[in-house]
Amino acid sequence: MSRKERSGRMRLGVTMFATDRAMRVHELAREAEDRGFASLYVPEHTHIPVSRKTPAPTGVDHLPEEYARTVDPLVSLAAAAAVTGRITLGTGVCLPAQRDPIVTAKAIATLDRIAGGRFVLGAGYGWNAEEAADHGVPWKRRRAMVREHVLAMRELWTKEEAAFDGEFVSFEAAWSWPKPAGRVPVLLGGAPGPTLFAHIAEYGDGWMPIGGAGIREALPDLRAACAKEGRDMVPVVPFGTLPSPEKLDYYASLGVEEVVLRVPSADRDAVLPVLDDFTRYL
Repeated sequence: MSRKERSGRMRLGVTMFATDRAMRVHELAREAEDRGFASLYVPEHTHIPVSRKTPAPTGVDHLPEEYARTVDPLVSLAAAAAVTGRITLGTGVCLPAQRDPIVTAKAIATLDRIAGGRFVLGAGYGWNAEEAADHGVPWKRRRAMVREHVLAMRELWTKEEAAFDGEFVSFEAAWSWPKPAGRVPVLLGGAPGPTLFAHIAEYGDGWMPIGGAGIREALPDLRAACAKEGRDMVPVVPFGTLPSPEKLDYYASLGVEEVVLRVPSADRDAVLPVLDDFTRYL
């Protein structure tokens, strides 16, 4: 596949581990938009317990300090929305089990209205058991909890009088405005498996696999899960990719239409040269 053919089909976004020491999110959003990137995603950790009972997800002994220094994604993306006009703004990923769904639904709806309908909720189940425990999340039930929180938020976003009665979320008919400017897409992150794919097929709008390894082998199972729910196949958005022409061509051959590239968690003097280098793939 030629670069011209690939570029006609594939959108490229960026993600950065946004912290109080890194380039500010609204500045990165503006610079990414000016260069023609389609999206910007930032992650979430409310805090990181000092305990290392849960191993680092990267497999290293020492957890990089940016995990403990992340900025709030919704606040920082609201600032980004105010200084941009086209770029999609999303979480990669938000941790809904650790958030009150009524409060979060209002925050997301407000952000989406500021952004004119440009927000995407990338949602994950979390990897740090101690972090989740501090929020009262029962670790082995966190996937079910994420599901209910997202479904409850969808009710608040779409119904004039919203109500929900579940295991983890329950509220009687209530009013909640603002409503989002449009439908808020939900991309679920996580390793491939029957539970994840069943959740994506039931209430998600796409799969956001970190790194993108194993996508080809997983696609039939995801397609089957969607078919079981009577849905068309959902988009797959490889996340945190370090690009090469061969890798992007491979994704394009699988029908991938958006890839999110990783820039370093660093100040603008370190980030902008990487962003400039990535423009050769646009």
